[in-house]
Amino acid sequence: MDDILLALRALPVEFKALILGVVEGLTEFLPVSSTGHLIIVGAFLGFDDERAKVFDIAIQTGAVSSILWLYRKRFAAALGPALSPHVWWTFFQSEQHRAGLSAAERFLPNLFLAFLPAAFLGLLFGGLIKAQLFNPIWVAFALVLGGFIILWVERAQARAPEKIRIASVDDVGPMDALKIGFAQAFALIPGTSRSGATIIGGMLFGFSRQAATEFSFFLAVPTLFAAAAYSVARQWDALHVEDFGLFLIGTASSFVVALLVVRWLLRFVSTHSLNGFAYYRIGFGVLVLISWQFGWVDWSSAD
Repeated sequence: MDDILLALRALPVEFKALILGVVEGLTEFLPVSSTGHLIIVGAFLGFDDERAKVFDIAIQTGAVSSILWLYRKRFAAALGPALSPHVWWTFFQSEQHRAGLSAAERFLPNLFLAFLPAAFLGLLFGGLIKAQLFNPIWVAFALVLGGFIILWVERAQARAPEKIRIASVDDVGPMDALKIGFAQAFALIPGTSRSGATIIGGMLFGFSRQAATEFSFFLAVPTLFAAAAYSVARQWDALHVEDFGLFLIGTASSFVVALLVVRWLLRFVSTHSLNGFAYYRIGFGVLVLISWQFGWVDWSSAD
């Protein structure tokens, strides 16, 4: 194992950026925690310094750009109404007033509401969480726990399908959006999974699996762009001109891979449960914990 780790850590840094970009693209929209996987894979590759922490967040813009591209018509249709003060004023009035707004007019205000909890709590506790919890062992525990929560929620919805009241993103109301926003805030804890928290949270609040998944995609846009901008701005002094190439490689590869994953996932959740992802989380997390417990891998360098 030591020989494998040495070989991985000796790889050119550009190749490490490519690997991490692919990992980000594969995992960002799956309920398996992209940040958790980036932390663990980064530890394997020896790419886990302060620059790497900024890199992990910045390349998420590549994955989330795939959502903007795939749903460009929907976002374009919602942009005009979002510039109207009347739309926002009406949106925050009573249900009777909101009934006069179209789905396109409600779309961005709903995303704004859902974005707020994680943004506020991230500003308050983001630094503390990064300092204390961004390590592979905590990620492994969170992966396992999250896996069992997914199994529980899937079982609950299968037993009571009549509790599903939101079959489409167009049916989402302000309180529904805010609830999803608070669910997303749990994803500040690495290993939780932003998509997992929002999809499972949505299912708990009465969303169909497909509606929760699609809303999770849309909510990624403001959340991940804001997180990337904030992280880069805070760590700007730690970055250098030569880092631009690494960020470009990671961002581009995550964009391409995420395009394929998003298209596949929407088809998958329409006919399958998320149980497979839950079992993967549990198995992967247990494997990391076993490797730590028996000393197969020295994870201390990533603490």
